[in-house]
Amino acid sequence: MKIRILVAKPEGAVLHDRPWPAVGDTVDDLPTAVAAHLVASEVAEQVADTPPPTRRTSKKGDSSG
Repeated sequence: MKIRILVAKPEGAVLHDRPWPAVGDTVDDLPTAVAAHLVASEVAEQVADTPPPTRRTSKKGDSSG
């Protein structure tokens, strides 16, 4: 489960035996239960593994026919 950290912690704080990541950093190697707990606690948010599809845009009123 890939997550993005939303909350800063004081210097010296740890996350699963390593220094707490900075706000905005993504983490993808935590156990699923740990990551899910951080998301449920609103300390992190889940990040989609794949980027969203690109939307096609069309020009309105363009009548070249």
